[in-house]
Amino acid sequence: MMDNEFLSISKFAQFSRTTRDTLLHYDKVGLLSPVFRKENKYRYYSGSQLAVINLIRTLQELGMSLEEIKHLKDKRTPEKMEELLAQQIKQIDEKIENWVESRKLLLTLRKSLHSVSDVDEHNITIQYLPQEYILLGDKNDYSNNRDDYDALLSFYDDMNKKYPDLNLNYPVWGVFSEQRIKNNDWKWPDHYYFYIPDGHDKRPAGLYAIGYTRGGYGQSNELYKRLIDYIDQNGFEICGDAYEEYPLNEVYVSDDAKYLMRIMITVREKNQPHS
Repeated sequence: MMDNEFLSISKFAQFSRTTRDTLLHYDKVGLLSPVFRKENKYRYYSGSQLAVINLIRTLQELGMSLEEIKHLKDKRTPEKMEELLAQQIKQIDEKIENWVESRKLLLTLRKSLHSVSDVDEHNITIQYLPQEYILLGDKNDYSNNRDDYDALLSFYDDMNKKYPDLNLNYPVWGVFSEQRIKNNDWKWPDHYYFYIPDGHDKRPAGLYAIGYTRGGYGQSNELYKRLIDYIDQNGFEICGDAYEEYPLNEVYVSDDAKYLMRIMITVREKNQPHS
């Protein structure tokens, strides 16, 4: 259509693929007004204003508010648009990175849930487990009356410093050394860790004695005792770390008495040559 042709608000809404209410709102906020009104107060728009609608729609798609578009509309230059486009690309890239990290967390949480979908939580088993990527914290410091909460805060602080872009909402689990388990000392873990797809550390592949119990955090004594007795009575021996985790925790159930703990202790058959 020609620029000097005029359209009623309904026709202009149809040509611009918008709505009458939207055009009324644009007029109200001073973003786009009709070129004139007749005595009957009917609004009329020019063909050239279709370009303004395209501008508004494009900038809205880029994430700009109507107030931001209003300030830019009559002051835009190629240089200003270059700056705007670069800023918006940066913001979108940051959102994509956040979405990718959120997806990793969702997959990890879902994997934890699926890992216990068909387990017999009352039985202890010996299973070969493949390696898993984890992010392992430094050895916990319990000196000077520090407790497990102090160590956990230090773990989060260290992870945040080392990996500033890391999502810290991954569930945190504990590693106990072979010697600690053999000494019946499993009060507080030697290390904390995250399961994370691109972790820099590994839970090694191998044989594990695996047991489960229900209850809140820290209620592990009886399960450790059962595991140690089972390992000894079935021809195995402890030969590495123990991994303590809660595949069903506050994310999945509301009653902490129904949390599901899993302990996995590295084992080998007795009399097997040491590697």
